[in-house]
Amino acid sequence: MEQQSLFDDNKNQPLASRLRPQTLDEFVGQEHLIGEGKVLRKLIEGDNISSIIFWGNPGIGKTTLARIIANKTNSEFIDFSAVTSGIKEIKAVMTQAENNRKFGQRTIVFVDEIHRFNKAQQDAFLPFVEKGSIILIGATTENPSFEINSALLSRCKVFVFQPLKTEDLVKLLKRALTDKRGFGDESIEITEDMLKIIAEFANGDARTALSTLEMVVLNGNVDNNGKVTVTEETLEQCISKKSLLYDKNGEEHYNIISALHKSMRNSDPDAAIYWLARMLESGEDPLYVARRVTRFASEDIGLADPHALEIAVAAYHACHFIGMPECTANLAEAVVYMSMAPKSNSVYMAYETAKRDAIKHFAEPVPLVIRNAPTKLMKELNYGKGYQYAHDTQEKLTNMQCLPDSLAGTEYYIPTEQGLEAKYKAKLEQIKAWKKEH
Repeated sequence: MEQQSLFDDNKNQPLASRLRPQTLDEFVGQEHLIGEGKVLRKLIEGDNISSIIFWGNPGIGKTTLARIIANKTNSEFIDFSAVTSGIKEIKAVMTQAENNRKFGQRTIVFVDEIHRFNKAQQDAFLPFVEKGSIILIGATTENPSFEINSALLSRCKVFVFQPLKTEDLVKLLKRALTDKRGFGDESIEITEDMLKIIAEFANGDARTALSTLEMVVLNGNVDNNGKVTVTEETLEQCISKKSLLYDKNGEEHYNIISALHKSMRNSDPDAAIYWLARMLESGEDPLYVARRVTRFASEDIGLADPHALEIAVAAYHACHFIGMPECTANLAEAVVYMSMAPKSNSVYMAYETAKRDAIKHFAEPVPLVIRNAPTKLMKELNYGKGYQYAHDTQEKLTNMQCLPDSLAGTEYYIPTEQGLEAKYKAKLEQIKAWKKEH
């Protein structure tokens, strides 16, 4: 916990800290929130902020915007970290805020990484937010719907921050080269194309962009006059390892596996390969991907191409056998095959419909005719009486009723005309016609 502090121009600080915007005009990106005439900008400029949550990826301005609010508000602004604070610190801040309220002063409490607070810690804020003792500003990289208590979330307006565009980051990098808080007092030679490469490498993260720029400048060639020249070789060395935006335990994990699944379903092999690469190059377990592809083979292709399941299972075994990075080719083959295969969800829908009936009619008795009768008593109770052995018939069919009486005649599997399933559809129609006739 700390009181609002003045910005420090100390050259020993990282470039991203030195160049942190202090006004809305310096702020880059998030035009949908703080562009001219937008609601959040009006609230900030009018000092009418209510409890809000900033949600978005790291390095896109959540904390910076909170600092700008601190500069513009007439309220007391308290900076609070969810990483280093506990219930004791929360109570101390709430006591201070309550005293401020009694003297007619508002208190804004900024909680960075609020998702790190557990339920009890979040609940400690609730009564003070409810009665207006504090205005809460929370910043989180995680989906508030899952990570913030519903009671607290219902009293806050959520503003979603978007990753910065490449042009936004280039603009930010140019400012770093001219602003005295950055390299404005130095002679730096770096091309426009290099700035764009850094911006694209940063993947929407301003902190990464500025840190990378600082690294390439510090490693640039310096001549006798102190001029720094950034070469392509230096740039390549500094960005040789790229950490892709991907959290194997967070929401983005599920977003990207969903993107892969839906791209295959939409018969788009190019998109499917891209999302596959995003996962694998970010460190995802190839066996996890292989399991999802195997599920897809039955859920979205099914009997339209039964070979799809064989391909998926083979890819899983290949991943298990040879591992990364060699198994990327096996998964790529499976993903392209799934994308190009005919699609049918009839098997999946058959099970889902049957599942609902199974749950609803959980105690329905098995028809006597298809029960086993291994004992004398069971035979006396007519277990298996009238059973017809299909293999003994010419058509390999019987007219026995195999569903419970309450579900007799119900159809679950409704095949499509896609791929090989058209053949199974024709066969099923013949079977049903025969049973109706007999």
